[in-house]
Amino acid sequence: MSMSVTVNSEEIFIGRQPILDRNNNILGFELLFRSGDVSEANILDVAQASIGVIMKTLSEFGLKEIVGNHHQAFFNVNAEILMSDMIELLPKDQVVLELLETIKVDNTVINRCKELKKMGFRLALDDFVYKPTFEPLFESIDIIKVDLLEMSPESIEEMITPLKRFPLTLLAEKVEDAYQFDRTQALGFELFQGYYFARPAIISGKSIDPSSVSVMKLMDQVLRDAELGEIEETFRESPSLSYNLLRLVNSVALGMRAKIESIRHAIVLLGREQINRWAQILLFTHGETPGGQNPLLQTAAMRGRLMELLIGFGAMGGTKRNADFAFMCGILSLIDALMLRPMNEIISELSLSEIVCEALLSREGDLGQVLTLVEKLEQCDYKSIERLVPLCGLNLSKLFSAEQEAAAWTKKLMDAF
Repeated sequence: MSMSVTVNSEEIFIGRQPILDRNNNILGFELLFRSGDVSEANILDVAQASIGVIMKTLSEFGLKEIVGNHHQAFFNVNAEILMSDMIELLPKDQVVLELLETIKVDNTVINRCKELKKMGFRLALDDFVYKPTFEPLFESIDIIKVDLLEMSPESIEEMITPLKRFPLTLLAEKVEDAYQFDRTQALGFELFQGYYFARPAIISGKSIDPSSVSVMKLMDQVLRDAELGEIEETFRESPSLSYNLLRLVNSVALGMRAKIESIRHAIVLLGREQINRWAQILLFTHGETPGGQNPLLQTAAMRGRLMELLIGFGAMGGTKRNADFAFMCGILSLIDALMLRPMNEIISELSLSEIVCEALLSREGDLGQVLTLVEKLEQCDYKSIERLVPLCGLNLSKLFSAEQEAAAWTKKLMDAF
């Protein structure tokens, strides 16, 4: 995910990547700073940005708007930023400072880390490769980040063995699938960074839990324009579905003066399309992970709202019908990961339009192209973003304006759980 702000006449984009614990709860996000020219040759990460740019960017957005009220913000610092007095203005209770591997460990750095640790900051070592010279830092360091793509599993296991003598938390970076997640857990890693949660092992023919069956039934009824009485009966069969839907629609701003107090009231006032939207979101609220901590819910909600806004900014002709398709496509694009079932099996049980099916199954068509653009934003793949933006009938300014608005909406949604 990325957002933008103009600092000193230069547009700075902020990307973020989720960091999760062993239970797949979101602990925080690593923040990635990029210049307005997103071509590969013009990457501006924190190592090259001035502390002034970072501080102004964060102050423009508000840190809580970027990572939420209860999540940590991880970002890289080079030697210059580490030694700067301005870094002490950051909210120490919500920041983790990642020391880049380019920092030379000497007495000055060791003493500075001790000082920041005493102030209450949390410190991490980024792209860590063990050397005995790092050991004097360990009393100040909280987290060790290990890039899984840079080392073999055997060398990682060998490297972390001497670290077990110290009270350090291990974080595995670039975890791409469930296998890597399980393996790094077995090695003693406690934190994980990557989009593995969106690509778990799929089990063909897996049964759906009863609560999800009710939501899927509701979605299908709305999509095939079932009678109002039939829709209400589905809610009567599942009181928890009724409660959760009313709680959500009353928590997120809908432009309503009065609270919605009944399902019939909700259907009449919101319309079937809106009921369908909330049903899609509710799919992600079941299970052991609380809704607001569920990375699939956060990612799916962000995708849906962002795709809807991009249609409003001119993608796919900008019609209301296409905006509805886009929201549905974004939300449902992770339903296979939620249910651990192949996408084609799930789609066969819903009365989805051809344009949505085409996008979900093969990323084809105009809607599939918008979905691909949103996925590349999540991955901070700026080279692909630059190629896809004009193909979708957009420009960078519209893209990042829509994303900033979608991020604010998603944060408010998460606060409702």
